[in-house]
Amino acid sequence: MPRTEAPPVIAPTPTSRRRTSASVVLRSVLEHGPVARSTIARLTGLSPASVTDYCSRFTELGLIRESAAPRQSNGVGRPHVPVDLDDTRFVVGGVHVAVPYTTVALLDLRGRVLARRELKHEHTAPGPVLARAAEGLAALLAGSPGCRPLGVGVAVGGWVDRDSGTVVEHPLLGWREVAVREVLGARTGLPVHVDGHARALANAERLFGQARGSRSLLHLFVGNVVDAAFTTNDEVHHGPRSQAGAIAHLPVPGGTEPCECGRTGCLQAELSERTLCRRARQAGVTEGVNPMHVVTAAAAGDPEAVRLLVERAGAVGRAVRLLLDVLNPETVVVTEVGTIHRADCLAALREGVGDDRAASVMPTSFPDGVLAVAGGAVALDVLYRDPLTLSPERS
Repeated sequence: MPRTEAPPVIAPTPTSRRRTSASVVLRSVLEHGPVARSTIARLTGLSPASVTDYCSRFTELGLIRESAAPRQSNGVGRPHVPVDLDDTRFVVGGVHVAVPYTTVALLDLRGRVLARRELKHEHTAPGPVLARAAEGLAALLAGSPGCRPLGVGVAVGGWVDRDSGTVVEHPLLGWREVAVREVLGARTGLPVHVDGHARALANAERLFGQARGSRSLLHLFVGNVVDAAFTTNDEVHHGPRSQAGAIAHLPVPGGTEPCECGRTGCLQAELSERTLCRRARQAGVTEGVNPMHVVTAAAAGDPEAVRLLVERAGAVGRAVRLLLDVLNPETVVVTEVGTIHRADCLAALREGVGDDRAASVMPTSFPDGVLAVAGGAVALDVLYRDPLTLSPERS
């Protein structure tokens, strides 16, 4: 990936991802900026001297800058000069590998999508898919002069081992033990971080979304792959070799769809977009395999399309209810095509959850770019966990 100058990079991090004091300060700037250093000290409980030191280091790295307009300090002493995130210098690359296509994107430090492109799969062998992803990122950077990449985040469904950067198993893609970090890192020349897409979106929600500040969060992703992520105290649970969140084969009461595992009524078999599109074809709603065609038909008034979407959303709500009974999170975020685009689907989802918990359920905070955000959030989570992994020698 061509670059005119070497940017700072997000270096590899150890297995432990607990927040550092530097992380707490930068997160305070992200969430409250423009904000005075004295306010950061009050919010974080760190000493004013520590906050000043961290802010100086972040300014040197190019992560924050002083705000143009100083604030008066209660009429005594010098005015406070607030600091804010500098979202003009750096970007992260985002890659989301879905079953039919790969999304590549550039995101700023606030998690906003600056540019993106969808690359339809000619076939799903990992080598060609990752090569095209690297080429797509290079093209986006070439079309965005002045953007300096810090690293690349990759989000994939299935079983993804974050620590090794490996897709252990993705049956729908036919991937097993694919060393995504190694392959894409060699092609881009950038640090690459890899995670499952449900966990990636849970991180996006806690960093940039409506669920920011929730003490516990369940994220349910319902696409061709159905999986989940759970966070408590600002930490996403991964489990040994990142196997947490595999819910594809949870049984759905009353389910009728045969599953590849040999059973009937598994969660992914019942709720996947493949099942939705097959049912839409059988009902004469659409001839394709794109769930957005079902949404478009519903928007045009097709009653069968509306029925399919609302029934699916209700079934998703009942699945959420099962997970609520086990995990009891404060907030639930659902990424599902019907609830993103239709109020009746969101209502059906909440009805399936039940009146007592319906208010805690919300659709994704990123309806216009959820897959792009998923990829970028993997790299941004690493940055906000330990921002001093940026190398000042290369900035």
